[in-house]
Amino acid sequence: MAYRKLNTSSPGARHATIPDFAEITKGKPEKSLLIKLKYHAGHNSQGRITCWHKGDRHARQYRIVDFKRNKIDIVGTIAAIEYDPNRNCRIALVQYSNGDKGYILAAKDLEVGAKVTSSSAAGEPNIGNAMELRYIPQGLNVHNVELQPGKGGQLARSAGTFARLMAIDGEFAILALPSGELRRVTARARATIGEIGNADANVRNIGKAGRNRWKGIRPTVRGNAMNPVAHPLGGGEGHTNGGRQHCTPWGVVEGTKTRRKKNRNNVFIIRRRDGKTLTAQHRTSP
Repeated sequence: MAYRKLNTSSPGARHATIPDFAEITKGKPEKSLLIKLKYHAGHNSQGRITCWHKGDRHARQYRIVDFKRNKIDIVGTIAAIEYDPNRNCRIALVQYSNGDKGYILAAKDLEVGAKVTSSSAAGEPNIGNAMELRYIPQGLNVHNVELQPGKGGQLARSAGTFARLMAIDGEFAILALPSGELRRVTARARATIGEIGNADANVRNIGKAGRNRWKGIRPTVRGNAMNPVAHPLGGGEGHTNGGRQHCTPWGVVEGTKTRRKKNRNNVFIIRRRDGKTLTAQHRTSP
């Protein structure tokens, strides 16, 4: 994917870059694969704000993407590459031989007319084909990797990402994840061959604050710019925080851990994302 600049002198668009959408082959989505998307703008079921600075974005419809790839041994043909407003990668419309249609994540170099399938056994390691990790040749890049067989892909689903299959160790496959983590995944889990396309999605220049508003990102106001009633750092003559540490609107010092400690099982992690290697005695539940 390439970006283009607008030929304008307005301040809002002077430095903005816009995707050229050259890989998009179809404009309107498939109606049978659309559902209404509810948007609560950071509010919970009680209507209280639990995630600030969200709201007022453009209306969207959700495209039903097949993360499970459970149409086993049914050959599909890539009918179109489409834009999806709910994710930073493209999606591919697949026309299956039994008449069904479905969306999958568009892998890099996946073109219209290509044949894809989700195999029950070892199949051709072509881009877009899905199969169990134990049947995939070692060293290949994969995406949309399951953690539990049949649950659907959970790893490597963002634009430009992939996981590399390093080895098969008995009932487990060893994957190198985009974060640098090296972990085990059951070899019966399914994955799709190739890496996700649209790798340049993170280098776009939005150009103006209004484009963030279109995406549903509302402005953030500094605490010391507020009134004393609204924030512990507010008020005062000039830019002052009153001599106290930076904190949240409720007085919690920034940097304080507020998450409850969960009983996480790291028995599958071989090397953490920070580069630390876990020995056998450390790969247990904390």
